Amino acid sequence: MTQTQTSEKSRAPEFRLVQAALGGLRQELFHDAFAYRPLSRMDVDRGPTRFLPRRIRVYTGLLPHAFVGFWALVVFGMGYDGIYYHFGPLAFVAAFMPAAIVLLTLVRPVLAFWASLGVTPFVGIVTGYGDGWPWPDATLLMHLVVLGVVAVRTRPRAAAWMWIATAVFSLFMEAFLGVGRSSDTAPLLFASALVLLTVTVFQVRRQADREVTAQQTVTAQERSKRTLLEERTTIARELHDVVAHHMSVVAIQAEAAPYRVENPPPELEQAFLTIRENAVAALTELRRILGVVRAEDYEAPDAPQPTLADLEALVANVREAGLDIEKTVTGAVRELPQGVELSAYRIVQEALSNVLRHAPGAAAKVEVSYVLGGLGLRIANGPARGLVKPSPGAGHGITGMRERVTMLGGEMTAEATEDGGYEVTAFVPVSREEAGS
Repeated sequence: MTQTQTSEKSRAPEFRLVQAALGGLRQELFHDAFAYRPLSRMDVDRGPTRFLPRRIRVYTGLLPHAFVGFWALVVFGMGYDGIYYHFGPLAFVAAFMPAAIVLLTLVRPVLAFWASLGVTPFVGIVTGYGDGWPWPDATLLMHLVVLGVVAVRTRPRAAAWMWIATAVFSLFMEAFLGVGRSSDTAPLLFASALVLLTVTVFQVRRQADREVTAQQTVTAQERSKRTLLEERTTIARELHDVVAHHMSVVAIQAEAAPYRVENPPPELEQAFLTIRENAVAALTELRRILGVVRAEDYEAPDAPQPTLADLEALVANVREAGLDIEKTVTGAVRELPQGVELSAYRIVQEALSNVLRHAPGAAAKVEVSYVLGGLGLRIANGPARGLVKPSPGAGHGITGMRERVTMLGGEMTAEATEDGGYEVTAFVPVSREEAGS
């Protein structure tokens, strides 16, 4: 590697930094100079404006436009006062142009910045080279307003470039055309620095708030998806245990069936053998596929999965925790598919847990209805009572209950009641064949 190549390589980071800075200048203040960017309405659904009546809220979206219009009127008044003793079309133009440039920020903000610099010498000459060259009072206020509005409507780096351009322009005008006159360059640069710094801080904070809000939204969505997957995994584990138990029973009964008959025909033995082989194969495949949803430390429960017959023990346990609960069973009690009974038990269990967490001291009712077409559940509670504060929740329990009901092809509602309580209702369809199996 030659010395020239080494030198170029050592200067590369600085060169790239300068190139990026100049590229930002071109993009912000030259390429976008004539960009048509009308000022959008203010979001009235956030902040204090959301509490206003709808009829008034429609017009509050134009507050930014009214703000710019107000300052344009102030600038026009200052310009008119500055040319009070001057007459003719040039004097009127000198008073009107700064106000028009302020209004230009509503549609072409970057062009308004350049126009603000360009019109300043003209206004100064028309007003008679008064004190404060090159910034008469009207143009000084005009430029501060333009800088603030343009900085709000562009990116933070544009504010730095505008301040540098203003400083270069002011120093040039003062050095070549303002000899012997008092100057307002220093006050302008100080005031504009404060304005741009304030706007930049506001912009950075607003951008940070947007990023935090977006991140929180993504996090909430990911949390909801994770909760959904965890609940589905739990359901899959429980159903795996239920189905595996039944398939094991089928395999054992198919193996033992030929021994219950004296001298069974070969066709019957072969049929039971085929049933057993299919049951074992199905059980193996089930364990292979659904086994992946188990955690590494997961162990199948030793006791059978709970059913609706275990609700009384669940209710008694909740009563011991201090919940005033009433349980009602209607209809002809019958045995339902184990998956239905397991899911119904889990729904009641989760609903009662929610009552304990979110409505301490409230009375609760559990209704189990055996109807012709399936099973109905209703768990309702009143408002929280007592000194214990409700625990915050993320709604994951409701998500799990919905997943179970949806898996069984049923319907579920969960909503607040008029008295300040909460009610969960679910219906799970069960056909006669399923109920009798």
